[in-house]
Amino acid sequence: MNKSQVLHWWQSGVVYQIYPRSFQDTNSDGIGDLEGIIQRLDYLNDGTPNSLGIDAIWISPFYPSPMKDFGYDVSDYCDVDPMFGDLATFDRLVEAAHARHIRVIIDWVPNHTSDQHPWFAESRRSRDNAKRDWYIWRDAKPDGSLPNNWGSFFGGPAWTWDEVTGQYYLHQFVPEQPELNWRNPDVKAAMFDTLRFWLDRGVDGFRMDVIGLIIKDEQLRDNPANPHAPANLPENATFHRLQQVYNMDQDEVHEVMKEIRQLFDEYEARVAIGELFGPLDRWVKYYGEQGEELHLPFNFRLMDEGKWTAATMQGLVDAMEGVLPDFAWPNYVLGNHDRIRLASRFGGQAQARLAGMMLLTLRGTPTLYYGDELGLENGDIKPEQMHDPQGINLGVAFTRDVTRTPMQWDASAQAGFSSVAPWLPLSADYETRNVAVQGAQPDSMLTFYRTLLWLRRGSAVLQGGSYRALNLHDDCFVYVRELNGERLLVALNFADAPCRLDVGENGRFLLSTHLDRAGTVGKWLDLRPFEGVVITL
Repeated sequence: MNKSQVLHWWQSGVVYQIYPRSFQDTNSDGIGDLEGIIQRLDYLNDGTPNSLGIDAIWISPFYPSPMKDFGYDVSDYCDVDPMFGDLATFDRLVEAAHARHIRVIIDWVPNHTSDQHPWFAESRRSRDNAKRDWYIWRDAKPDGSLPNNWGSFFGGPAWTWDEVTGQYYLHQFVPEQPELNWRNPDVKAAMFDTLRFWLDRGVDGFRMDVIGLIIKDEQLRDNPANPHAPANLPENATFHRLQQVYNMDQDEVHEVMKEIRQLFDEYEARVAIGELFGPLDRWVKYYGEQGEELHLPFNFRLMDEGKWTAATMQGLVDAMEGVLPDFAWPNYVLGNHDRIRLASRFGGQAQARLAGMMLLTLRGTPTLYYGDELGLENGDIKPEQMHDPQGINLGVAFTRDVTRTPMQWDASAQAGFSSVAPWLPLSADYETRNVAVQGAQPDSMLTFYRTLLWLRRGSAVLQGGSYRALNLHDDCFVYVRELNGERLLVALNFADAPCRLDVGENGRFLLSTHLDRAGTVGKWLDLRPFEGVVITL
């Protein structure tokens, strides 16, 4: 990138995901709300290094919903569920965020609605209803069996029988989430109107849920068996026993992506982000042939990888850098509401710091998950405390509740999250692992994140520089970021042992994951176990 190229906000900035149920409760019902986000905006960015200094918030669903899948079963795309507030509160949130130069990204759930949505109520009324074809209905096979072998992400078949009209409807999540028929132009037009509703209210972009699922194989053919399925899957884990060939990532979906992008381009400086899965060569197609589809197809490869080694992480980054066209902008995610906590996934707090430094110094847009800046670990959720349908249906090992526990603000009885018992239990260490305590500690995880985030905010190299990996040590992921002659070296030691690197030239420490390095460094760089450093060369 040269001096003449200017980055968009969604390229230079850092996105912070908020799970609204778990961020801040202001009406004492144990559930977070939009007013709570407003009250905590200064924590996110007040313009000083006392805040995190993030650039955008992504808010998980807050739409009216029966909450069978906690907001991903939408009953009205153009309103706010009363438990979170109302449209006036949302408007105040956007205004308050923008006043702090924080962009607002919200979820959009295009693949399915709630079964309580008026569209589905009409669709299931009769086979000849005008909205019947807004959803995917099929007869049983002649032998009375299901229309095909597809499974639900949450366990069991992806089909539910409707007694009223004598047909099955498709749902790849809970039965209360019937899937829209995006091959129907009326569905597409109605869903595009829901995007415009929020864009007209000042929303800066959307994270689009399971966007690659919206077009299915027109013949709804059976999926083939997955030869690599784990042997110890629960009996009802139908989805995981199949290869996802005909239920997602159909070639026709790209025409819809282009139309979505055209809609976004009607507005100024908005971002289209899509939740996607699949092999790299298929994933990269969602940028479009010339950048005319998604701005950012979410990249989960670092998060999905179970092997935590320097070689593995470098291999994933290099592979993605190798397939990106010149117009495509990379992005990375290490935590979200569906995956176990970063500090639990990679083995501990030291490794979590290393991962945070990697996420925030690679080329591209990083997305943080609330609480990772405190080193929050998986919550201890007992079976009787589970709310997540995935865990309830497949077993406690599959619950996502562990990564959705309340934000821990201080050492008070409910960690400053609420005045009453929260909807999910707090972590056992909340009296010491919270914003108030860590904010006063010069070597805490929160202090580390604040320091790193503000370093990134002030560095054109970290925001827009090129990436080049250096193969200096088997246990270390080392790379150079460069822009207009300025060079930064990032060295990450993935081993539980010291390592020495020959960096070949002198430099100056900008940051260590230990927060205790300063001054110059010579040709040889000694790293402690699980230490990462940023050096200006």
